[in-house]
Amino acid sequence: MAAMVKRIFDLIFAFVLIVLLSIPMLVIISLIKLMSKGPAIFWTNRVGANNAIFKMAKFRTMKLNTPQVATHLMRSPKDYLIPCGEFLRKYSLDELPQLFNVLKGNMSFVGPRPALFNQDDLIALRTRKNIHTLIPGVTGWAQVNGRDDLPIPVKVSFDEHYLNHRSFAFDLYILLLTAIKVLKKEGVQH
Repeated sequence: MAAMVKRIFDLIFAFVLIVLLSIPMLVIISLIKLMSKGPAIFWTNRVGANNAIFKMAKFRTMKLNTPQVATHLMRSPKDYLIPCGEFLRKYSLDELPQLFNVLKGNMSFVGPRPALFNQDDLIALRTRKNIHTLIPGVTGWAQVNGRDDLPIPVKVSFDEHYLNHRSFAFDLYILLLTAIKVLKKEGVQH
């Protein structure tokens, strides 16, 4: 029953946000196209529920030649940013296309952030702790407790806490904290 309530909430909230944010999203697409070559939306292979790979959408904030590794593993990530990239990342605007992933059902609003396909250490630790059974989220308990600042074992401990304490009320609390963190630009390194 809880899973059905979560899915209904995801569908309704994603649809409403897509309608409300359609004009800002079109503006972002135009800015990206004006400031850099290539597509405005970047599709990245991510690890979803039960370790299945899916395509996650993001607004492209980096140049076309950027290696597909976690940003914290790059020598100087700012060198790869397109002109509006830092702004889009600081305010998490690059995440808006994930609303379509939520509609599709391979993401939820709240859950562990989906790992890159090549983050073997994160994937293995989540699998060991059964976190891999959850649908990944646009935001999550680890996101609101450190975001890019967290080492993998700490991130996974927050994911495990979410696994063991998830509820609709907890999801709403995480969404509220996410809005606050985004407005304050907390936890974003690049």
